[in-house]
Amino acid sequence: MPVSTEPLHRALGLTDEELAAIVALLGRDPSDLELAMYGVMWSEHCSYKSSKLDLRRFPTEAPWVLVGPGEGAGVLDVGDGLAVAVRIESHNHPSAIEPAQGAATGVGGIIRDVFSMGARPIALMDPLRFGTLDDARTRYLFEHVVGGISAYGNSVGVPTVGGEAVFDDCYRENPLVNVLCLGVVARDRLVRAVAGAPGNVAVLLGASTGRDGIGGASVLASAGFGADSEGKRPSVQVGDPFEEKRLIEACLELFEHGLVVGVQDLGAGGLSCAASETAASSDAGMDVDVARVPRREAQMTPVEVMTSESQERMLAIIEPRHVDAVLALCDRWDIRAAVVGHVTDTRRFRVFDGLFDPARGTEPDPAALADVPIASLGEGPVYARPRERPWSQEALVAADPWPELARQFPDGTDLSPELLALLATPSIADKSWVWRQYDHQLFLNTVVGPGGDATVLRLQGTTRGLALATDGKARFCRLDPRTGARLAVLEAARNVACAGATPRALVNCLNFGNPEHPAVMWQFHETVEGMSEACEALGIPVIGGNVSFYNESRGADIDPTPVAGIIGLIEHLDTVPPPAALGPGQQVLVLGESRPELGGSEWAAVVHGLTGGAPPDADLVTAARLHEFVRSLVAERAVLGVHDCADGGLAVTLAEMAIAGECGFSLTPAPGLAAAAGCFAESASRVVLSTTPDAAAAVLRRAEAAGVPALDLGPTGGDRLVVTGAFDVGIAEVTRIWRDAIPDALGQREGGIRPSGRV
Repeated sequence: MPVSTEPLHRALGLTDEELAAIVALLGRDPSDLELAMYGVMWSEHCSYKSSKLDLRRFPTEAPWVLVGPGEGAGVLDVGDGLAVAVRIESHNHPSAIEPAQGAATGVGGIIRDVFSMGARPIALMDPLRFGTLDDARTRYLFEHVVGGISAYGNSVGVPTVGGEAVFDDCYRENPLVNVLCLGVVARDRLVRAVAGAPGNVAVLLGASTGRDGIGGASVLASAGFGADSEGKRPSVQVGDPFEEKRLIEACLELFEHGLVVGVQDLGAGGLSCAASETAASSDAGMDVDVARVPRREAQMTPVEVMTSESQERMLAIIEPRHVDAVLALCDRWDIRAAVVGHVTDTRRFRVFDGLFDPARGTEPDPAALADVPIASLGEGPVYARPRERPWSQEALVAADPWPELARQFPDGTDLSPELLALLATPSIADKSWVWRQYDHQLFLNTVVGPGGDATVLRLQGTTRGLALATDGKARFCRLDPRTGARLAVLEAARNVACAGATPRALVNCLNFGNPEHPAVMWQFHETVEGMSEACEALGIPVIGGNVSFYNESRGADIDPTPVAGIIGLIEHLDTVPPPAALGPGQQVLVLGESRPELGGSEWAAVVHGLTGGAPPDADLVTAARLHEFVRSLVAERAVLGVHDCADGGLAVTLAEMAIAGECGFSLTPAPGLAAAAGCFAESASRVVLSTTPDAAAAVLRRAEAAGVPALDLGPTGGDRLVVTGAFDVGIAEVTRIWRDAIPDALGQREGGIRPSGRV
């Protein structure tokens, strides 16, 4: 086998300029270990070197924000002495290499981020993106990612309560696996990643350290994929949910007894990141002894020990007087615990191999394997990368699909086949094949689980509840990233409003291509601007997030994919919010203005292959009025059913409500809504309501007073879905097509085992 002649710093992901900066900072050439630590800490995934300048744009403050961006998780005050910790992360690149373990360890890592704040994790959500299901590898990735999430989440005992599954060819070779976790903590028991005073000791808790995961997140997530991607498989971490469960309980008991000063998860960057960041946050130093790190493999080098990203490990900072109690508690939970270092007043990060020999009872003065300014590891380069609007963007936006669709489908055309085609597209079709594999009722907090507009959780011991929603549509962002980002925020906020909640905070996962491409940095900048504008207009602080760059394969970037996760607060959760369903004898109303906005729509792009045009308008003022109006109706129980109008437009929204309630309708709307554009356009800030016929007039009057456009579409009833002049289909056929689309694409009808034996 030929020996690589690539310089070590390049193999570690550092540029020549970054190496020169390290040499200047140290005043000498770095050791191999120092170079490896800078390699992981200055990686794109750990340092945010290409995104820091833009991320400062986000609004992050509000009276109820206890912890904002920069910690393990953002934290909100939700009243009654309680707080919630929320974090979202990506595990895209590991999942593309090894989907089951990549997705599983993404779940494990995000759970540790949350309980590192002292919070008990109570809910997971999984926004997922895949290629189209006509591709065998995509089917393999889809099945194994879902299997990895369910295997880990179910085993560790944290329910997966919602998410998304979107299918688009731009993700064919680079799926996106984003995971959100939420936990609950008493406000006065928050834990931070701090080191405290010199003399405190660093205790490594949890699994032993192995070669699995070396550079797993930090390296894999900081480069694109090419023909050698299979060779990166050993960098994917291996998870053990049962070890994580014991670690959760042990750590929460440590917190309860006040035995820790600070704690941090060992995620990307491993021990190098956790130890250095914890000490740097207290303006202290840290000495680490690699000889004391428990290992699962023989002859591991210090570089491997310090950069391993093996799972289920935490670093706890302990006062010396509590060490025996901590070790005893961990032994009771069958958790490994080893003192691996101590806090100093040097402001330097030093690594030794045999700092202290307990057999001799002496403390020699060995040569340090690494000795660097501790702040320098976390203060990597900051790049103002070139950004440029692609020359093709203007033509793309100008390619409005509506003229061609209007020609094919003039007024009066039977649109029944078009509605059925939309309901069969995997992004719209029933996702119960996914969420049936998840236990979403653990802890018995779940009031509304997967399949609703927003997940609703009760806050036990209070009258309050939480609503969670994740949303984002890359096709809108491909056409206009600023507007697309606004629309992602608006849809997530609209979904929590449909649960009767007031948005309190946002976390985001920003998934993009190669930041070295000026077009990608233009997309990123515009996305951050659009998301910031929407958050400012709606009064929603951004309390955390994740940037995932280098989502490209063979030189092709994914479409810009910002995912917005919004946490809403329900003040009085005394009953289940209205379902996204119709019932017999009801009246159907639509709120919001419908326009022929087909750019980026499912109907134009997926069914007819027309991928250009402008996305729908994202009017922030109109959206804010709608959200508050819908929230108030739901909170007052003034409506019987409510559903956000999004993918597939009004026709799909109505069909989904009919399927959920097993009830048809016969509607004679205004002429514009019966035309193709009225049925399938995806105009923003629209919601479909159902109420009693007697209450409909009052809702319409209230809508007019609130400045929210509203129309009465007609009554429910029967076993057919009828919109006069548009479509007429049986509810049984609609349900079958919608329900069976994904199982049919996978070769299964009711889930379970494929003929190949894969779950």
